[in-house]
Amino acid sequence: MRQKFHNRPGKKPERPEEPIANRRFNRFVHRTYKRMRMKPDAEPVLKKTFAKIGKPPQSEFIPDAFQLEAIRAINESDCLVSAPTGAGKTWIAEEAIRSVLKRGGRCWYASPLKALSNSKWVEFSEIFKTENVGIVTGDAKENTEAPILVGTTEILRNQLYDAMHNMENLNFDLVTLDEAHFLGDRDRGVVWEEIMIYLPTRINLLLLSATIGNAEEISAWLSSIRKKPCRVITEKKRPVPLVPLFLHPSGRLMPLLEKKHLFGKVEAFINRRHGPSEWISQRIGEILDVCEHHRLLPAIFFVKSRSECDAAVKMCDPVDDIQDKRFHEDLQEQLQKAPYLRNHRQLEVLIKSHVAAHHGGQLPSWKFLVETMMKKGHLRAIFATSTVAAGVNFPARTIVLMNSDLFNGHNFSPLSSSEFHQMTGRAGRRGQDRVGFLLTIPGRFMDLVHIRELLFSKPEAITSQIRSDFSMVLNLLLSQTPEDIRTIFEKSFASYQRSHTKQANGADPRQDLWSAFQDHLTLLKEEGFVGSDDRLTQNGVWASKLRLDQPLLIAECLRQNALPKNDEALFAASIAPFVYDGDQDVFLMKKNLPKRLTNVYNRVIKTIRPLCERMEKRGFPVSPLLFWPAAVIYDWAIGTDWNRIITKTGISDGDLAMLILRTADNLRQLMSLRETHPETASLAAAAREMILREPAVFSFLY
Repeated sequence: MRQKFHNRPGKKPERPEEPIANRRFNRFVHRTYKRMRMKPDAEPVLKKTFAKIGKPPQSEFIPDAFQLEAIRAINESDCLVSAPTGAGKTWIAEEAIRSVLKRGGRCWYASPLKALSNSKWVEFSEIFKTENVGIVTGDAKENTEAPILVGTTEILRNQLYDAMHNMENLNFDLVTLDEAHFLGDRDRGVVWEEIMIYLPTRINLLLLSATIGNAEEISAWLSSIRKKPCRVITEKKRPVPLVPLFLHPSGRLMPLLEKKHLFGKVEAFINRRHGPSEWISQRIGEILDVCEHHRLLPAIFFVKSRSECDAAVKMCDPVDDIQDKRFHEDLQEQLQKAPYLRNHRQLEVLIKSHVAAHHGGQLPSWKFLVETMMKKGHLRAIFATSTVAAGVNFPARTIVLMNSDLFNGHNFSPLSSSEFHQMTGRAGRRGQDRVGFLLTIPGRFMDLVHIRELLFSKPEAITSQIRSDFSMVLNLLLSQTPEDIRTIFEKSFASYQRSHTKQANGADPRQDLWSAFQDHLTLLKEEGFVGSDDRLTQNGVWASKLRLDQPLLIAECLRQNALPKNDEALFAASIAPFVYDGDQDVFLMKKNLPKRLTNVYNRVIKTIRPLCERMEKRGFPVSPLLFWPAAVIYDWAIGTDWNRIITKTGISDGDLAMLILRTADNLRQLMSLRETHPETASLAAAAREMILREPAVFSFLY
């Protein structure tokens, strides 16, 4: 493998060509709008709608029919609940948990994100008492023998691996998979599918989602492999009605639709082809003023990039009354939990303008502070990337869409139905709003025709994302024979979809999965992790505990004694390159780096190069291991100031925090090798403790 001290920046995917209707605009009108400041105004037809704005009268909570039906279903068997965001799916989970607790049982609540798991841990601790709730996410691990365990799906999947290996029965009576539509996620859907296949039938399974287009198909598949009914409970009615709006560059609000068609003046605006270009995104402060004038706040602005989120908050005017006592009391409470944030560069604008940016480039503690202040009603608006749509639970009165496309981590593409419904599901707060709003902003990358279609579209059908990788194969071979594994693949959702689709073209997924498994098995045998009897060797057994993205490469370093000894900082640095899977460009001068660090990196690269070549020859792609993550983690481990690292490398706070947390998670996996590699496990524990400190983590959660 070629060592790299300077990784070339990858070319960012180009956005799709802007809609023809928006491509040309009248220069005179453009200049006119640019000189004018938006004047808040509204079409008369909106008068009745705006009159509905406000908090509904408080009343005693009465469960909806679909909620009661779901409770009856999950008490008897499996249940899949598909209902809009805010409709009350969490209440179903709470009542199901309460029912299990009354019988003396235990419950596992799994979510796709650590942030969601942390939030549920706090929420459930208040409802069911702290002593009854534990958490395990890789970063946090507390009270794991509690009757209610909250964590990430990967942790649950790993516990199922262990239970199969030890021939133990997972000691739970109910498993809830929140955000169940992640079953169709390209990168992580395999974990959801594995859980559904491995979970013992005696444990009832509750699936919760707002965006599943083929719930009946998933239910039928689960019933076929688990040999028990899986009831589908569907609720299509939003708890708070959604009103789509359009903001004219003059500041005039219009209905977006008129009897399922674009509102006449909106359509005329598009057809005149003089819609404003990117300049309207520079008028965020004016857009916010229009929203405030019409009582459309609080709002979540979905913005396409981190930099635009950060720029947007600077465009917002200060609020008139900044002496809100509750605002400052709650803010100080959050700052006491994360003192580092007192110097956060966006804290001043949060205080003065009551707005904030929220995206993956920010510290976990900052995002938690923003989420908390928003939930408490202290913020007028947040400017966020699309990750907020599925990542955290704080709705607003209005959702503002600046674009109709989305960068999904791989390329720009038009918003899908599921993505759109995740975003608009945040519009309208149950119990606080009688009506919610979607506000569309004209611009270069806003296709209003596409938005209109999405408003009447159903969520896309989920397709299986199951695939083999070395960690999966190693862990299955702990307890299964190859023929057993073949049977498991036959139970996959991919196999079910292939066999139950009338026009199924292409290869049989069962054969594809089996063929991929055999390819993995062949390499594992050649490398000595599996014997000729198809059972794991001693090396294979301990390598199976490395539930990582690159288990074989790290295992090879251990076998060849390539990792540093007696130096926690160097050890953490040697693991960091295996963690980073992005393409960010960071230039570091080799001559300015400690010799011991470059020596360790060179030794690791030299050690794994032959294995990488053999893997690539067998058709397994291997990403290059970049040097800069090692240098960054080393600097952090030896105590270099956070801001100095940020300035030196140019990476964001959030990316640095993510690198630290992912390195810590890999070190935690190495800690599991206490029996076979006690010195390595001890060094990994010390290294992990060295790097897990503020501001990468904050005391409230750790």
